[in-house]
Amino acid sequence: MPKREKETDKPRIIYSCYSHLNREGEQFIPNHIFGYVLSGVSEIYVGNKNYTFNPGDFRFLRKNQLARFVKHPPKDGEFKAISVAIDQNTLIALSNELGIHAEKPYAGESALYLPSNPLFTNYVNSLAPYRDNDHQVSAALTGLKVKEAVMILLETNPELSDVLFDFSEPGKIDLKAFMAANYKFNVDINRFAYLTGRSLATFKRDFERIFNTSPSRWLQQQRLNDAYYLIKEKKTNVTDVYMDVGFKDLSHFSFAFKKAFGVAPSKLT
Repeated sequence: MPKREKETDKPRIIYSCYSHLNREGEQFIPNHIFGYVLSGVSEIYVGNKNYTFNPGDFRFLRKNQLARFVKHPPKDGEFKAISVAIDQNTLIALSNELGIHAEKPYAGESALYLPSNPLFTNYVNSLAPYRDNDHQVSAALTGLKVKEAVMILLETNPELSDVLFDFSEPGKIDLKAFMAANYKFNVDINRFAYLTGRSLATFKRDFERIFNTSPSRWLQQQRLNDAYYLIKEKKTNVTDVYMDVGFKDLSHFSFAFKKAFGVAPSKLT
């Protein structure tokens, strides 16, 4: 039976439009992203750094990393951006076709500002049909547009070949340091295992050896401790806290908080 194609293996072009502040975003980046901000401001926290992208900025985000996104619409307007997800199937096909391979480990930034040039501008203009919700674009044409994005990136930023054509899995890294830096990201345990270069079973075994508790219990307690400090000491509004510390749902956060500390977060003084 042929292997089932994963959703992240498919070429995708995504148009984003928000009229209100949006603090949500895919916190695991499974594919390389080439993007352009049409209006508003996009803040991205990735690789322990903050990046701000303004209208007219082109950007590149490396795959297999955790990130937070905040999208700010302009006053009385909408945040608009378009992103091209560069899937591995497309990259493998191009590597075989053109004989391009990564020559050395990529040591660049996790997110890059790409200087504007006519190739980028003309390419983004050609993506206008993807901003029209009433216009359906075929998968075959989308695949060609993703391939074109890769070729333009290689033409303008040839050093990106070392990251685009590196098909290796994440290597085993320091689990304690990684979790201390990334526990606020609300992704499932499988993601943490993958990003630390471990199978799920090995991740759980190593985790319990280091932290003397299970990953799920440790993660929740770390996030609740942060929330308690922010609400009690910093007087931060509860609705601004729960997502920042790694909870997706306010009601779940409130229930867990009260169970841990004996008081609802809204009643903490």
